Amino acid sequence: MISFMFLLLLAPDVLFSLTHVAMISPQDPIMRIGSSLTATCTLGAELGLHATSLYWTLNGARLSSSTYSIVSSNILSIKLHSLNGSNQKSGDNLMCHRADGRILAGSCLYVGMPPEKPVNLTCWSHNAKDLSCRWSVGGQGETHIPTKYTLKYKLRWHERENECENYSSEKQGYSCRISAKIALFTPYEIWVEATNQLGAAISDVSSLDVLDVVTTDPPANVQVSRIGSLEDQLMVRWTSPTELKDVLFQAKYQIRYRLEDSTDWKAVDNVGNLTSCWLAGLRPGTVYFVQVRSIPVGIFGSRKPGIWSGWSHPAAASTPSGELLQRGSCDPKASEQNSTLRRELKQFFGWVRKHATGCSSMSIKLYDQWRVWLQKSHQTRNQVLQDNNS
Repeated sequence: MISFMFLLLLAPDVLFSLTHVAMISPQDPIMRIGSSLTATCTLGAELGLHATSLYWTLNGARLSSSTYSIVSSNILSIKLHSLNGSNQKSGDNLMCHRADGRILAGSCLYVGMPPEKPVNLTCWSHNAKDLSCRWSVGGQGETHIPTKYTLKYKLRWHERENECENYSSEKQGYSCRISAKIALFTPYEIWVEATNQLGAAISDVSSLDVLDVVTTDPPANVQVSRIGSLEDQLMVRWTSPTELKDVLFQAKYQIRYRLEDSTDWKAVDNVGNLTSCWLAGLRPGTVYFVQVRSIPVGIFGSRKPGIWSGWSHPAAASTPSGELLQRGSCDPKASEQNSTLRRELKQFFGWVRKHATGCSSMSIKLYDQWRVWLQKSHQTRNQVLQDNNS
């Protein structure tokens, strides 16, 4: 009782609301954008006030007295035309004030539109262990009043509907993650229902098989390195996502790379299921940034590929510079031999690029074997020349 009296002393306006000495009607109306509203502020006789001493505010801004009407000595009305959408989800505050500014009564105006059909419903499964969906609000998007979006789903041939529980808001709409046990061999039917106090709308039903919408984390440990002294090539290596090491998964990869001072990426699409790749035809003495992503394929025999992962963290390396290579050698004969070797290697890799577009399917072991063979051929040729000279 003491705390209640203390509250009244600190906030005398509370007394007015508790004893209903004044009241606005209608209370908290919900209207469509463009509607008109006539509201009244009715005073209790105990206040000893006259309606002519009152004024109205909307969201703190005083409204023109030209919109007021004196209904009686204790009733003041106001007419609002062509209402705009509410500025805040909690409603616009319409207040009736005494001449000294104190609030006598208030009402929240909810002005908006019924929701339109949600669109762009897309779903994906992270490692076939959950199912997430994203969608956009339909039409103009903003309803200006509280609107509830519910993601519903069921297994085909099952009558029971389920509701997703883990919602989050995004810049372009909403998303929800279904964390319940996922069925892998039965198609899902998924849709979104949007409701508010002015109406409801339902999206198109999306039918999908989880195995067709699987995605994984990006490839890890992406590394870029030089290939010997070749000026126009780099080697890219990466590690498969952990989930793809499962026997249930296979993967294909895609690489993209760009110059250090450029924002334009160039893609290499036909990497296949390799975890390394030669990038050829690059500029000498130039820094390149490289990223890799993966897509699951052939999951449980599914004929459709999954969904591309995000791109890996960028890795960078520079191609060798011709001037740097020459500066590193002091022996003219060694420099001449290195130049010849580089020329022959470039010819070899030129043949590779001509007969195997994109990333070469050869392993690094084959490249090492070829270099050994090349060195032996040089030694054999030099031995023959020495024998002939003797």
